[in-house]
Amino acid sequence: MLKCVCFSLVFFWSICCWSQTGSDPTAATPPTTEQEQMELPPPVSVKAYPKATGGETRSNYISGWLDLQTSYIDNLYPGTGSKPISEMTYSIQPTITIDQTTSRQHRMLTYSPGFTLYRPTSSIDTTEQNAIVVYQYRLTSHANVSANYSLRKTTTPFLDESISGSLPNVSQGVIAPFADLLTNNVDAEFSMQFSPSAMFGGSGTFMTMRYPSPSQAEGMYNSDQRGGSVFYNRRISAGQYSGATYRYSWVHSFPGATQSGVTPIESDTQTQTVYGFYTIYPSHNVSISATGGIQYYGVNETSSPKINGWAPMFMGSVGAQLLRTSFAASYSREISGGGGLVGAAISTSVAASLRRQVARTWTAGVNFSYAINKTVTPLLLVSTEGGHNLVGSAVVEHAINRQFTLSFSYNRLHQNYAGIAAINNNPDSDRGTISLKWQFARPLGR
Repeated sequence: MLKCVCFSLVFFWSICCWSQTGSDPTAATPPTTEQEQMELPPPVSVKAYPKATGGETRSNYISGWLDLQTSYIDNLYPGTGSKPISEMTYSIQPTITIDQTTSRQHRMLTYSPGFTLYRPTSSIDTTEQNAIVVYQYRLTSHANVSANYSLRKTTTPFLDESISGSLPNVSQGVIAPFADLLTNNVDAEFSMQFSPSAMFGGSGTFMTMRYPSPSQAEGMYNSDQRGGSVFYNRRISAGQYSGATYRYSWVHSFPGATQSGVTPIESDTQTQTVYGFYTIYPSHNVSISATGGIQYYGVNETSSPKINGWAPMFMGSVGAQLLRTSFAASYSREISGGGGLVGAAISTSVAASLRRQVARTWTAGVNFSYAINKTVTPLLLVSTEGGHNLVGSAVVEHAINRQFTLSFSYNRLHQNYAGIAAINNNPDSDRGTISLKWQFARPLGR
């Protein structure tokens, strides 16, 4: 597989060099729109759709905030005990962000620790860690490289997932309510425009997902994921792009704890996907994308024969970042693994996010995601039967002044996965939160 990826990169690089050395300087100059730097369409980008509205984006700033939160949870331990446990939480979360842009580079660092107190169940008081590093570098006027790293240690059951126009790295699987979760994610991307209307590139990703306290996530699996892709992107017109991508993914799932003397059951899921895409930009900050192709998958599990097969995949997405409104939505269907599950599953998901500045000091937003996972390996010795989850949230923010913001939010979680003890008995949970945020921002270099 590595040989195929390397051959593809060498092939595209050869095309690039040939097109540059063999060009005719007396040839007719293409229209101005064809000379502009090409866009990197969402189906081949590792970036998520931005949530901030156009008026909220800025760079070359150092900023930070201190967030004080009070929440009411109607069911602290879904899946355990005989009745729901109501709980109050008190959190403090400082955050610092450094965002700097030069003519060739963009660097961003965000770090946010968190401290949460539970009352009356003080025995589960916890700390959280969140860190994001983004680096982008323009090698030439038509070649770019970027790398991203994120670390998340949390017990929050309502994960605020960003919406992307590309296929997810792992299945949108199970959420273990109030269980310790640690994730590390690294991805890198390279793109090069080798002609006025053609581009090639590639990306790679590495992700780990751990439940440090297996007793809190009974029936769920840790996972390691690696993958890479190569793509060809062609500009049809000033606002239309199409191309093709080959992607390889490997997911290793294993239990967090095993019984003494018992061989742990582990599984490897490998997928190879070839797909085409089409993206149209009705305007500069609005894109609509469609993706379709075919997948070959193979699943190896301890003490079981290998299972493989073919399946179609498709995805559609839309994103818009306007002056006062940001919107993103996606729908996808693919074979994937991980996400707390074992084996491979047909993952069908839909997600949407809307954020709107309704007045000068008022902003409202809603997020929604629904995922269905159906196993394709029911004959394996250990295989998650499958199920579905629903996550929704709504928030209203009011800027009291330039330093203080007051917000009210509501989160809803519903899951149904047979055989997973962590959520099996009572899969629902709700949370209401009041937050007061103090923030500052200072221009860099002034």
